[in-house]
Amino acid sequence: MAHPFMQAIAEGLADRGMATLRFQFPFMELGSKRTDRPAVAHAAIRAACQVARKKTGVPLIAGGKSFGGRMTSQAQALEPLAHVAGLAFLGFPLHMPDKPSSERALHLDDVKVPMLFIQGTRDKLAEFQRISDLAVHLGKRATLLPIEHADHGFDVLVRSGRKPEEVLREVLDGLTSWIVTLAK
Repeated sequence: MAHPFMQAIAEGLADRGMATLRFQFPFMELGSKRTDRPAVAHAAIRAACQVARKKTGVPLIAGGKSFGGRMTSQAQALEPLAHVAGLAFLGFPLHMPDKPSSERALHLDDVKVPMLFIQGTRDKLAEFQRISDLAVHLGKRATLLPIEHADHGFDVLVRSGRKPEEVLREVLDGLTSWIVTLAK
């Protein structure tokens, strides 16, 4: 929740007139390196969505970065999250590093709301052709925003000629545009 990237995303969305609600998973709160079991993570996500809905009263976009996004999509697939109009993923972790697979995405067939995948083209947790194929498979429910030369953390190599601020702006502009379009 306090990671500089998540902070920058929250601040960037606020600058664009969009409210955010960040929360910690229990394992992070405890300082553990071992992630929560899916049921625990799903419960935390459902609780956060309830708090967000009570505070705003507007349809929600749920999602997150990496593990948070995957757990949100699993929760949505099991039982739709109340008042959630769409899911946004900042680096969906499709597979383990250097072990290409699409098994972690099987549950997405059960997600019925629109999904935005913001994905670095050098992401070792989502071989780009696989995430592209996934978006095609999901059809109109999926939008893929490729971030050229970015890895899973949206960092870019100096030789790419891209600056971190440009990448962050591209992520935020793409996310904002998708949310606005979804709200129409």
